[in-house]
Amino acid sequence: MLQSYDERNADIVYWVNGVLRHRDEPGVSPFDSAVQGGDAVWEGLRLYQGRIFGLTEHLARLRRSAAALNFAAVPTDAELTDAITATLRANRMVDGVHIRLTLTRGVKITSGMDPRLNQAGATLIVLAEFKAPVYDTTGLRLITASVRRPGPDVLDPKIHHANLLNSILAKIEANVAGADDALMLDGRGFVAETNATHLFAVIGGTLVTPTTAACPEGITRQTVLELARSAAIPAAVRDVSLAEMYAADEAFCTGTMGEIAAVTMIDGRPIGAGRPGDLTARIAGLYREHARAHGTPVVTG
Repeated sequence: MLQSYDERNADIVYWVNGVLRHRDEPGVSPFDSAVQGGDAVWEGLRLYQGRIFGLTEHLARLRRSAAALNFAAVPTDAELTDAITATLRANRMVDGVHIRLTLTRGVKITSGMDPRLNQAGATLIVLAEFKAPVYDTTGLRLITASVRRPGPDVLDPKIHHANLLNSILAKIEANVAGADDALMLDGRGFVAETNATHLFAVIGGTLVTPTTAACPEGITRQTVLELARSAAIPAAVRDVSLAEMYAADEAFCTGTMGEIAAVTMIDGRPIGAGRPGDLTARIAGLYREHARAHGTPVVTG
């Protein structure tokens, strides 16, 4: 699965600390912590008809991650929202947009890992693109990666950090295998997530998803659990084994960039009937309706 390029993004501008630049114009210093060591936190946001779904929750997660990494001079939620709004307005964006919000530790006075070299405050980057949900809803094929997702004893997954090499290595394995994405296990051998999304399975009529012991606390994942509860769909959060995924009646993945997408094959094994299932379709419909009806207004048409 390779994302397609949208020609509307040819001349977009992006935000770096109050300055809007053309996509081809460099704007991040080689001394920035994101360049020096992947020392940054990020959020993916989606714009529906002028509203960002889950903005409050995303900004809260960004702030928690920045606090865990001891970032200094973190922008307020109002400042973050203003930067997003300015970027969207500059690009005349109202709908069908994905926003990558990145906050780095900032620019260092000289190269090095020591955070004391950061004396200018954080760097805020806002990148907005015209981008529909990226996954093929007819069904994704996964392979299990050899790369494991670390637990909190290695790198706490509750820090939504921008050092994504672990996931990139898993994605390389998926690409080589001709799969769409990679399923990743935790250090104990239980299912964690894919290289880019959270996972759900339908097992015995119950919606089951792994715990967040070795994966981030997803906003879309939590929304699905809340929608299931409202719709009286049984749901459970627990350890899930790979064998359970193979034998599941249905499976799907969740994330802001791709919304809800069915998984129809894992490691060459068809999941259920080998096509998107009825409960997956129902959850996807509930999510689309909910995301489009709720959100924080940031721009108008």
